[in-house]
Amino acid sequence: MRTIFVLFDSLNRRALAPYGGSSVATPNFSRLAARSVTFDNHYVGSLPCMPARRDLHAGRLNFLHRGWGPLEPFDHSFPALLHKKGIYSHLISDHFHYWGDGGATYHNRYDTYDFIRGQEGDPWKAMVQPPWQRLREMYHPHQFTEQRRHKLSRHMINREFVREYKDFPSVRCFDAGLEFLRGNGAAGDWLLHLETFDPHEPFHAPAEFRKPYPTSYRGPIFDWPPYARVTEGPQECDEIRANYAAIMALCDHELGRLLDHMDAQAMWDDTALIVATDHGFLLGEHDWWAKNVMPCYNEVAHIPLFVYHPDYTSQAGGRSQALTQTMDLMPTLLAIHGAEIPPDVRGRSLLRVLAGDTAGREAVIYGVFGSAVNVTDGRYTYFIYPPDLHGGDLFQYTLIPVHMKEMFSLAELAEAQLVGPSAFSRGAPMLRVPATPKSPFYNHQGPGVQHDAKTVLFDLQSDPDQLHPLQDAAIEARMRELAIAQMRHAGAPPEYFRRLGLAAAA
Repeated sequence: MRTIFVLFDSLNRRALAPYGGSSVATPNFSRLAARSVTFDNHYVGSLPCMPARRDLHAGRLNFLHRGWGPLEPFDHSFPALLHKKGIYSHLISDHFHYWGDGGATYHNRYDTYDFIRGQEGDPWKAMVQPPWQRLREMYHPHQFTEQRRHKLSRHMINREFVREYKDFPSVRCFDAGLEFLRGNGAAGDWLLHLETFDPHEPFHAPAEFRKPYPTSYRGPIFDWPPYARVTEGPQECDEIRANYAAIMALCDHELGRLLDHMDAQAMWDDTALIVATDHGFLLGEHDWWAKNVMPCYNEVAHIPLFVYHPDYTSQAGGRSQALTQTMDLMPTLLAIHGAEIPPDVRGRSLLRVLAGDTAGREAVIYGVFGSAVNVTDGRYTYFIYPPDLHGGDLFQYTLIPVHMKEMFSLAELAEAQLVGPSAFSRGAPMLRVPATPKSPFYNHQGPGVQHDAKTVLFDLQSDPDQLHPLQDAAIEARMRELAIAQMRHAGAPPEYFRRLGLAAAA
């Protein structure tokens, strides 16, 4: 069996034609939907980028006990398990966080991997004395800095070397993917994980993809919105959205190149294809840009998923209403190749859905470590915030104490304790490290940057855009019980229940 797993970053469900999107031309996603099963109730798990990938590798949620971090020694990893089964796995990615401190244990689980350089803040091109004045004039003030190690300055320097279509990292990712298929397509028993950082910000696409989306904006380059409330004028907002449309069109084009190859080589008879994303992105909805710092609205949490398997071609063009989430992809990839699914995996193989099993989950939970626990049953969403975001009872459980870009500080580790095994650590003791303002994460992705932290309920049937909070004590009580049950199933530490005001459930 062969599998191609395509993972985009920040792919907005509502921008895709198969989900009703019309602002961007996405004909190749429509081609994909005609071949595959489109999942209508697919949700995130742990957020953002690397926490989502840890769910993906391990088949269980991690946001209840850890922020951004690596695969831990006690985590399962689907490519490592496939290796034991004799299945070859190859990763192609320009997602530079795999090579940072907080992601460095993921890519080593594959048999081989190919790192495509140049995305966003990738420390790629060396330039000791950048032309700061020229760059200052080129870029919007929101995306300019002279700080040497800042992702904004690194991107400006990288961009000096990304000029034509062929230079773009996502294009080079698909080039490498097609090269792998040309060289290995006839071989048996492999998995290709083809991943691109696009359409993650900055929304930098080749000029020919930007041309169909004109705006009246005439200022410096502005394709990187801040993680903040919308304060920009209408022309700036239009420019940001047009640039996102352009990079979405680029992603659709690259997907089309892959589909063309599968058509030409008759790969549909013996190759599975899964196309997914880690999360969405707010483009001004709810008066917010981006993700992480605001409530986990459906623009971020409700994500696209397409699954094709040659044994289920009768399902082509179909849609599934099953309630699923990111951690389900791990057991699905194992099941495709006949690999055993470890008993402590909490995800569920999606092959059962393709086979017609309609018995889905009652609910799923998702969120950012230290923020709300969000729960949905497909009809309602409920954001459960701590009564006091800064009230403590928050700990990171780890054996590899690193953050996104740096190690845990000595001040953090001075308060660490070695504690006994938990439900998710497979018998291993762990460091229990207080998550306080001493931690770099705290004011980057943690409680220190959370806004609108109010517990609210939405009815997705009558209010799909989540604009009008619903007041209904009975429904709230039921959603709390669903959240508690899912937290227990995920092995949430006792203090996380206390932190949310669910002390009786701890």
